[in-house]
Amino acid sequence: MSHNLLQGKRGVIFGALNDMSIAWKVAERAVEEGAQITLSNTPLAVRMGTTDVLSEKLGATIIPADATSVDDLQVVFERSVEILGGKIDFVLHSIGMSPNVRKKRTYDDLDYSMLDTTLDVSAVSFHKMIQTAKKLDAINEWGSIVALSYIAAQRTMVGYNDMADAKALLESIARSFGYVYGREKSVRINTISQSPTMTTAGSGVKGMNNLFDFAERMSPVGNATADDCANYCIMMFSDLTRKVTMQNLYHDGGFSSMGMSYRAMEQYIKGIDEYRDEDGNIVYG
Repeated sequence: MSHNLLQGKRGVIFGALNDMSIAWKVAERAVEEGAQITLSNTPLAVRMGTTDVLSEKLGATIIPADATSVDDLQVVFERSVEILGGKIDFVLHSIGMSPNVRKKRTYDDLDYSMLDTTLDVSAVSFHKMIQTAKKLDAINEWGSIVALSYIAAQRTMVGYNDMADAKALLESIARSFGYVYGREKSVRINTISQSPTMTTAGSGVKGMNNLFDFAERMSPVGNATADDCANYCIMMFSDLTRKVTMQNLYHDGGFSSMGMSYRAMEQYIKGIDEYRDEDGNIVYG
């Protein structure tokens, strides 16, 4: 149900690949709430994904761009302002990729050139995005910029690998640039630390199914879905959150505040004997 929270606003959504993407859900909700948007993803993702379906459904122009390229980002913001008929009110950064994860490299055996790619794509692109928009003066005062993060930025989560480092950098960029952009233009910048979500990218993380189940058992109200996250993003884009900035906002059903739940404890007790050696000692992995 629409509440017209974004009526008259203009936005740019980065990262919608297919209907499993959180960015896809955010784009749908933004338009439902009255916004006009453009969509951006890498040229390869645009060709391989189904962003054209979303574009046609929402009447939103796709602007292919490599988010690690300042020149490409400049085109995205310049064309978005032109297409939408004015400055931008909100931006979503929903971009993340780790070649080390894809190649199943463990954290103590990272390929450092791949790590550079992980950090550039998943975090430094956020800085480039904000800096480019600021230099172009492409975002209205009281605009809202949001990036999607994960609790592995603060806590070690098995299998998340160098993406954890990227998310930590992403959140730091939001704080540092949030101060600068906030003082100068009242533009607010936040990250949303989302529950594990079965997106195309998330499915590539080792043990994702188990992690998803564990978080579901630990969270008092269960995992937040992609649709739930879209609703939260809409609130962050709206004028209702004008004084919220430089924050990492947990959207995880309460997982981040939990120590142990009954359901998780029961599962732990049932499964602990699987990880003992022949002498009865617990094997730590």
